[in-house]
Amino acid sequence: MLLWKLVRTRLLQLIFVLLLLSFVTFALMKLAPGDPVLSILNSDELSVTKADEARLRKELGFDRPLYEQYGRWMLNLLRLDLGHSYIKGNPVLDEIVQRLPTTVQLTAGGLAVMVLIAAPLGLLAARYPGRWPDQAGRILALIGASVPSFWMGLLLIYAFAFKLQWLPSMGKGGFAYQILPSITLGFSMAAVYARLLRAGLLESLSQEYIRAARARGIAEWRIMGNHAMRAALMPVVTVFGMSIGNLLTGSVVIEMLFSWPGLGSMAVEAIFQRDYPVIQGYVLLTGAFVVLVNLLVDLTYTFLDPRIRYGKAGLT
Repeated sequence: MLLWKLVRTRLLQLIFVLLLLSFVTFALMKLAPGDPVLSILNSDELSVTKADEARLRKELGFDRPLYEQYGRWMLNLLRLDLGHSYIKGNPVLDEIVQRLPTTVQLTAGGLAVMVLIAAPLGLLAARYPGRWPDQAGRILALIGASVPSFWMGLLLIYAFAFKLQWLPSMGKGGFAYQILPSITLGFSMAAVYARLLRAGLLESLSQEYIRAARARGIAEWRIMGNHAMRAALMPVVTVFGMSIGNLLTGSVVIEMLFSWPGLGSMAVEAIFQRDYPVIQGYVLLTGAFVVLVNLLVDLTYTFLDPRIRYGKAGLT
């Protein structure tokens, strides 16, 4: 019952967030500088007249009141119709579906790099506090927090693509094309999560039940993996749910830097071209994704802490 109540609450929040985002996005698009009609006409590279401008404005519905434009857009949204791109003429939903797997691929690569770096460093730093693994983790955390992701990407491009010529620097192809953008996206996150994991493990290892497990002669690796790790992951999962928006924002920068054809590069191109339906579709998708990820985070709590599953501890 508790899980169903949680899911129901998050789904209601999703509806509210999407409604709020739809209104805010629509209002900001109308307040943004530039005219999409002029952008469309200029993209044709033809001489246009005032009559052509008025005809296109009427065709797009820009001659109607704002409340009517918003109402029609919302009715189409309820039918999962996000409209058509002003520039390409394709349905926005088709554009998103086409680009989404590429962004998911990059995000998954960044998360894999983050786990491969953060998990060993966090475990070693907690197992040997104050010794060289702990010092190495602190240095990595300092570098990750100090170096912007785009600058890290430029350094990787210069070293491995330009100087050594081991890896491609731009575009999407085989596995080699994903290495540099995934490292760029995952490295800065790894520094933060390694320190979080270390702090959580040190706190868990100081608890009474850990000392009792050691007194019973349980192997240290079992204590670390089966007992301390589950409690230490609670703050890590919490921060991950809160930072998922930053992850999406970071992927936009990485996609532009490495010419990665994902949702981020699509959104940036749409902003420069005043392609409002594409921007609105991207913002709505991002909002829905953040709410759903936070739902998964809350469900993960029930696995990490059985007290939550049985209603003996509240979610914060």
